[in-house]
Amino acid sequence: MPTEIAPAKLNLALHVRARRNDGYHELETLFVFARDGDRVAVDAAERPSFTVTGPFAAAVGPACDNLVMRAEHAFRQAFAPDACHAITLDKHLPVASGIGGGSADAAATLRALARLHNVPVETPRLMTIAADLGADVPACLLGRATFGRGRGDALTRIDGLGDMPALLVNPNVAVSTAAVFARWDGVDRGALSETGTTLARAMAGRNDLQPPAEAVAPVIRDVLARLAGCDGVVLARMSGSGATCFALFEDVAGRDSAASLIASAAPGWWCCSTTIG
Repeated sequence: MPTEIAPAKLNLALHVRARRNDGYHELETLFVFARDGDRVAVDAAERPSFTVTGPFAAAVGPACDNLVMRAEHAFRQAFAPDACHAITLDKHLPVASGIGGGSADAAATLRALARLHNVPVETPRLMTIAADLGADVPACLLGRATFGRGRGDALTRIDGLGDMPALLVNPNVAVSTAAVFARWDGVDRGALSETGTTLARAMAGRNDLQPPAEAVAPVIRDVLARLAGCDGVVLARMSGSGATCFALFEDVAGRDSAASLIASAAPGWWCCSTTIG
């Protein structure tokens, strides 16, 4: 039974350059991935089934509208029209949280199905399916540090962060991506640097969706303030369209100390101590 991790996706920086005629936005972003996330298991079966477990299982939508099942359907049409699959999603990432939970789950489903049916992950048709499922799914399918342009799905490999300690924090508030993009002010504040290390490029950049996300969910300001005030923080920023924020740390001790402080001060918030590759 192939099993794949669906790691949390982080946008170290996210520059919104323009609105596009196709309803998307022209973006520049630095994708990196945590070592922790959801888990997807698939197996051949006599009849299709979809099971969701884990702490965020109740937040997953109906199977007919879930990205995992849409990924399974698209894969089956392309590569295995007569197959049936039993899929289990172990859901540990909050939904609508800016860390690509649904996109990562769909990508992990495609990778697991590819293993089950001996389809190379590099197969161009698989990347086409990923792009059809959503703008973040191609990056999640690759699962490694990339520079994204266009909708975010024109990807170039970049160096990762080498297992840098990180803390992810979500105030248990779901934020609509569409609502955040709708509040973007339309101002092009410039390109993301194409020189320097990945971390240096991130630190010189910004997240253009942070102000509109804070308008939708003001608690994001509180999350960022707490993260930025912790000892040993290298960078604190919101990921994607929110509401999850992250902090990168100089060392594991600083990250773990920050996790304890935030868990004590805001016990209702979701926290994940991890590393970023």
